[in-house]
Amino acid sequence: MAQVFVVGHKNPDTDSVCSAIAFAYLWNKWKETGKFDKIMKIDAEAVPAVQGEINPETRYVLEKFGFSVPQTLTDGADKKLVLIDHDERAQTVENIDRAEILAIVDHHKIGDVTTPNPILYVNLPVGCTATVLKTLFDATGIEIPKEIAGIMLASILSDTVIFKSATTVELDKKVAEELAATAGIEDLTAFGIEVKSKLSALEGMSPRDIILRDFKDFDMSGNKVGIGQVELVDLSLVENLKDDIYEEMKKMKEEGNYTAVFLMLTDIMKEGTELLVVTDKPEVVEKAFGKKLEGRSVWLDGVMSRKKQVVPPLESAF
Repeated sequence: MAQVFVVGHKNPDTDSVCSAIAFAYLWNKWKETGKFDKIMKIDAEAVPAVQGEINPETRYVLEKFGFSVPQTLTDGADKKLVLIDHDERAQTVENIDRAEILAIVDHHKIGDVTTPNPILYVNLPVGCTATVLKTLFDATGIEIPKEIAGIMLASILSDTVIFKSATTVELDKKVAEELAATAGIEDLTAFGIEVKSKLSALEGMSPRDIILRDFKDFDMSGNKVGIGQVELVDLSLVENLKDDIYEEMKKMKEEGNYTAVFLMLTDIMKEGTELLVVTDKPEVVEKAFGKKLEGRSVWLDGVMSRKKQVVPPLESAF
C-alpha cells in the first residue's frame, strides 16, 4: 500500500510532532470505517514524520505516553504529504513543488503553500493544531485512545503556554478538559508545568542550538526575518548565556543574510517576553511594539505568543 507522510514544520515542537502522530492515527482509523472514501478516494497508509531533531519537551511527552520518535522526512519529492501545523514554504520540506499534498491541518494564518487540486484543508483560529484535530475526531466519530489523548493534551498545554498565551480560546480549554478525562490527567496546571519545564533545561546546549530550538523564517515585505522563542519558567536560567546567545544571533544574521533576527525569551510565570534583537532596522521595534530599542533587547509585558503578538506587528512595521 502507498504511504502518505504526515509531517509538521521545521524545528519541530510538541504540537507539530504529536499532532502528526494523532492525525496519522485518525487517517488510518477513518479509512477502516469506509467513510473516508466518501471524501477522499486515496488508498494510502498514513505515517507520521518529523523534519529534524525533537526538543527535550517533545521527547519527554512521547516517552511518557509510550511513543517512538517518528521517522525523519526532509524531502517531499515524489511523495504524498499531509502538512500539519504549518502551510508556509519556508517551514515545510524541500521540493514541496514535487510532492502531492493531500491535506493541511493547521491553526496559523494562511501561508504560501499552494496546490493544483482541491484538498482537505482544516484551519481554525485556536491555540493549537491538536485542538483542531479533536474536532476532526469528534466529527468522524473515531475514539481517541488514552495515549493519543495524552500527547494531544500535552500539545495544547505547550502551545497555549498552559492557557496563558494570547492565542488561547475557550475551545482549547474545553478540548483540553475532555482530553484530560480520557488520558487520566487530573491537574491540568500541574501537568502543564511538568511539560513546559522540560524546555527550560538548557544544559549542554550551544548558543546556536538554543536559538534554533524553536526558530522560524519569515518574509516580511521582502525582508528575511528570523524569530526564535525559548520558553522558561524563570529568565534567570538563561541570564549567564545572554552574551553568547546575542553574539551567535549576530553571526546568524550575517551568515543567513537576514534583515533581522529576534529571540523571544519568554517567562512563563511572569507572563512576558524579553525580546533580543539584531537588526539593520531598529526602528521596526518601536513601530511594532511602541518601545524604542535601547541596547540589545526590550521587555514586552504580556507577550507570550510569537504567532499572534510578535509576527503580525513586525510584519506591519516592516
